[in-house]
Amino acid sequence: QIPAEGLQAIPLARSKDLRVGDFVVAIGDPFGLGQTVTSGIVSALDRTGLSRGYQNFIQTDASINPGNSGGALVNLRGELVGINSMIFSPSGASVGIGFAIPSDLAANVMRQLVAYGEVRRGALGVDTQDITPEIASLLGIDPGKGAVVTRVRSGTAAASAGLKPGDVITAVNGKAIGSGQELHNIEGLTPVGTVLSIDLMREGKLINVAMTLNASASTRLRGTDLDARLAGVVLSDLSDSQRRPGLSGSVAKSVERSSRAYASGLRPGDVIVGVNQRDIEDTGELADLLQRTPRQLLLTVVRGQSVFYLLLK
Repeated sequence: QIPAEGLQAIPLARSKDLRVGDFVVAIGDPFGLGQTVTSGIVSALDRTGLSRGYQNFIQTDASINPGNSGGALVNLRGELVGINSMIFSPSGASVGIGFAIPSDLAANVMRQLVAYGEVRRGALGVDTQDITPEIASLLGIDPGKGAVVTRVRSGTAAASAGLKPGDVITAVNGKAIGSGQELHNIEGLTPVGTVLSIDLMREGKLINVAMTLNASASTRLRGTDLDARLAGVVLSDLSDSQRRPGLSGSVAKSVERSSRAYASGLRPGDVIVGVNQRDIEDTGELADLLQRTPRQLLLTVVRGQSVFYLLLK
C-alpha cells in the first residue's frame, strides 16, 4: 500500500465489452522517462500462445516499451481496461504490437487475493490438444472447434464425471471452446466449487456432463521418494508466478544443508529443467524419468538468468 493521502482508485471497465478498433491509451514509465501517455486502438482480443499459464491478452498498437509493464491501459473515459504486460518486437522496442492483461482477469485475481490471501485456481484434471485438420478429419468434426482430451488424471473432477481420452470438449456453460488454451483459461479463472456444464463429442455423439471444479493441486514430492541422491530435497511444480516463456520443470522448494544435493550445489528456488540432457515439463515427468535413470544424474538447472549443470553421484 502506498503511504500517501488523496489517492483515488481508478474505475474499472469490463474488458469483455472491448471491441476491435476501440481507442485506448497506455500509461507508463518507458525507459525511465517518467509518466508517458501513448494512444492507439485495440488491434485484437483473446490473444494466446504468448506465454505459459492463463492468458487472453488484449493486443494494441499503442506504444508499449520496457518500463510500461504494470501501467494502465484505459479507454477514452479514463476507465481501466487492461494492465500493460509485454511487447512483441525483434528490436526490444515498440513496433506497434503490445499486449495487456484484461481488467476482468486482473479483477478476478484481486478479489481472490482480498478474500483468501492467495489465488485459488480451478482444475478439471485433463490434458488437451487443439483440433488440427488431420485430427478433425479422423474424428469427423469441424477443425478449430473444441479441444480433444489426451489424458484424464485420476482423482479429479474429470475422472469423477467419466471423461475419457479422445473426448472432444466443445463448450463450457454454453460457451464454445475453440482451443485447449481457452479451456485452460476458463478452468483456472472459475471459482473452485463451481458446477460446470460440459458439452463434448464422444464417438460421434454429443454428450453433456456436469462436474464440480476442484482446486488445482501442485505436485509436491520428497526427493528421497524419487532417488537417494535427492534425499533432503522437496520438489514441486512451478507456480504461476514462477512460470515464464520457455521455462518448465520442477522447482526445489527446500534443500537440506546436510544433503548430497546441497553439497553438489543445488539450492532452494533452483529449477530442474532437465535430467541427463532430457528436458522435463513438471515434477511428475521428473519422477518418471528418474525411475528409468539408474546411472549418475546430470541435472540441468536454472537459477535466475543462469543455466548450468549439476552432477549428482
